[in-house]
Amino acid sequence: MNEPSENSSLENQIVHRWRGGQSLRGIARELGISRWRVQHAIRAHREARDADTGVPVNGELPAPVVRRSSKVDAFQPHITRLLARYPNMRATRLLEELKKQGYDGGYTILRQRVKELRVAPARPLTVRFETAPGAQAQMDWSVYDIDFTHEGRRRVNLFSYLLGHSRRQYLCFTERQDFDTTLREHILAFEHLQGVAATCLYDNMKVVVTRWEDEQPIYNTRFLAFATHYGYRPWACRPRRPETKGKVERPFYYVETSLLNGRTFRTLEHLNEVTRWWLANQADVRIHRTTKKRPLDAHAQEQPHLLPLPAHPYDTARVVYRIVDSDGTIVYGNNDYSVPWRLVGELLPLRVSDTELTVYNRHVQLVASHLLIPGTTGKRQIDPAHRPPANHAQQVDALRSRFAELGEVASRFLEGLLKKQRQGKKQAARVMALLGAYHRADLLAAMERAVRYHAYSVSSLERILSLQAKPKTSWQSLSESEQETLQMLTDMQSIQPRSSGDYQYLLFEENNADACEEAERRDDPATDPNAPPDAQDPDDGRASG
Repeated sequence: MNEPSENSSLENQIVHRWRGGQSLRGIARELGISRWRVQHAIRAHREARDADTGVPVNGELPAPVVRRSSKVDAFQPHITRLLARYPNMRATRLLEELKKQGYDGGYTILRQRVKELRVAPARPLTVRFETAPGAQAQMDWSVYDIDFTHEGRRRVNLFSYLLGHSRRQYLCFTERQDFDTTLREHILAFEHLQGVAATCLYDNMKVVVTRWEDEQPIYNTRFLAFATHYGYRPWACRPRRPETKGKVERPFYYVETSLLNGRTFRTLEHLNEVTRWWLANQADVRIHRTTKKRPLDAHAQEQPHLLPLPAHPYDTARVVYRIVDSDGTIVYGNNDYSVPWRLVGELLPLRVSDTELTVYNRHVQLVASHLLIPGTTGKRQIDPAHRPPANHAQQVDALRSRFAELGEVASRFLEGLLKKQRQGKKQAARVMALLGAYHRADLLAAMERAVRYHAYSVSSLERILSLQAKPKTSWQSLSESEQETLQMLTDMQSIQPRSSGDYQYLLFEENNADACEEAERRDDPATDPNAPPDAQDPDDGRASG
């Protein structure tokens, strides 16, 4: 414990004796220490007192630091010229050049000298400018890994939309940052801020920018339709220039140090609840360091300059198609949702919004509606009204009505199934589900064969189909309009390549005229002996009658 004080006392005595003019040898002999210890103490004292402080010692200016000479000194002008011509030249490459000039020193001392002589490139100055009210907004995403107390560690995405003039901001944490989520959060941001800025800056996210060509962004046409609906212009920043969106990039640091710092969250929903509270009670009412105003007050002045919201928000719901399974459910997002059991085997359209899943029948009539199950998989949402009725007779009547729609052979197969099988009703539902995997004609042919041989079971029907029919391809399970579009693309006739002989005249200028006449003659139906009669020139005497 006393060692630091003893060392300080010893150093004090050494410095005091040295200042008094005593020799280093005499100080070491009287204090019983080595001369090296005396030299080290005096050197440390001089460096601490005199080195680069700019304060005169004993009324005199400190002596300049004298660099020890080295083998690099003679080659320093050559090093300076090389670095001026090649600023990024590495020390290893310089060593190769200097050895050609006779340098026989080491690499370490050369590297230190290069570090002293190299001029660091100046960073380009980023000019910050303020925008007029309602002129500009900035949008960006950020990703965080958060330890939720009820859900464990999860990766979440933070959507940020900020008005450039007032600095008022909208924030929301989401599970993903796909196209549908980006559009949905835009709409919520517009409603939160009660208007839309005339221009919005984006980075090169695929949702907004498909690609760049000739230094120009090619915007996603679907996103342009969304922006057109609200009347604003998207503006993509140049690649590798994040400082262009500094107004929205910087608030992420504020979120990390104020919102997320020192708080725990139970779930994603709880995180968004705290975020809304934080925006209203902290971010919106603080004095902004740049504008010197509260964002809430500045937004009140900016809001009249924003573009007004349209009468109806942009429809961000997705429409997909699903086949009803034999248990009367459809699958979306790896979760099961019930539909009326009579629709087993049918291909039904689904409209999926951010909170609701709506099911329609083939006549576009509403048949089921469910709250969307967020953030999890393997769940089932069953409406008791969709289950088969408890009355056996009603179930049988409904099945007979469904099979009758397919034809007489289907009704005969159903009657045999109900008579022969103990669980005929369940098997009948599985038969209807086969319509989702096989064509109707193939299923009816299999039923006819099963009736002929009295094979009334689902397993028999599946064996017959596996031998005599091919399952539907994935595109054949789409809606009729989608099938027509794909079929049109499939049936398009391909353009056959021309013979390379047609381009020979381009290689030999002297034969250009003859080759052109020959090509024109081949392309002229009137001179083609294999052309059909109606392709001949009617005024040509060689045309056939």
